[in-house]
Amino acid sequence: MKFSVLIAHYNNAAYFKNCYDHLLKQTYPNWEAIIVDDASSQEEKETLKNIIKGDHRFTLYENAQNSGVGITKKKLIELSTGDICGFVDPDDAILPTAIEKCIKVFKAKKDVALTYSKFIMCDEHLNPISPFRSAMQVINNYPYFFNFPIQVGHFAAFRKNIYLKTEGMNSDLKIAEDQDLYLKIYEKGKFHFINEANYLYRQHSGGISQNDNKQKSYGYFAQVIFNTMKRRNLKMINGKKIPDHYTNFEEIFQLLEYQNKFPFRIKKKIIITFQKIFG
Repeated sequence: MKFSVLIAHYNNAAYFKNCYDHLLKQTYPNWEAIIVDDASSQEEKETLKNIIKGDHRFTLYENAQNSGVGITKKKLIELSTGDICGFVDPDDAILPTAIEKCIKVFKAKKDVALTYSKFIMCDEHLNPISPFRSAMQVINNYPYFFNFPIQVGHFAAFRKNIYLKTEGMNSDLKIAEDQDLYLKIYEKGKFHFINEANYLYRQHSGGISQNDNKQKSYGYFAQVIFNTMKRRNLKMINGKKIPDHYTNFEEIFQLLEYQNKFPFRIKKKIIITFQKIFG
C-alpha cells in the first residue's frame, strides 16, 4: 500500500527543510512526496529544488501562475500515485511513525475512508507548545456531522479511490478547503481517530490562522457547512429550518450551537461507544 504525501507550496521554502527532514525519518518505506509550487519566487523554487535534489521519492510540479490553494490541492491529488493520500503543509512536519500508523489502520479496517490524529501546536522553530485538545473520535454515518466544533484535523489521510467517488476538492475555495474535503469523504465511509500526536503544526506570522485571513476563514467554513447541508438534502436541524440561501456565517453557526451543549456531548459519547462495540 503506497502513501502519497501532498504538499502545496507557496513561498515557504525557509521552513520546508524541517518538513523534508521529518519525511526522511518515516518508518514506513513505501511513500512518495508530491509538491506543487503555486508560482513562488524563483529563489524559493530553487531552494526547494536544492533540498529534494537526488531523492526520487520527491517530485516537484509548478503552476504557471498563482492559482490558490483549492486548485493546487486538487492538482496534488490528481498527480498522486498512492493508494492513500495525506496533506502536509510545507511549514509543518509529521512525526516518524505518522504514515505507518495510518497504513496500519487502512490495512486492518477496509471500511475506513479517512484517518486523523492529534497534532501539536509549535512555535516558529517547531518547538512543541501544546497539543490540540479537541481532536477525538467522531460519530460515523451521522447526517448532522459538520466537524463543528473542529474535531477532525491534522494528520488526516484518506483513500484515493474513495475521494474519486466524491465531487472532489473544491478548487474555488481559498480557505476551509480541507474541511470541505473531510465532509465529502465522510459521506462515503468511516472516520477513524488515531489517539496519538502525529503532526507538528507551526505557528508563525505567515500562517493563515495567524494573519488577517482568520476572520475570513469563518465565512468560508460556514459556506462549506451550508453547502454540505444542501448536498445532504437536509431541511431542518435540531428543530430549526435551514435557510434556502447562505447569507452570513453567524446564521449557520447558530444552527449548530446545540452541538456544543452538554446534552448533545453526552449523546455523542454514547453513540460513539456503541459504534466502537458494534461497528
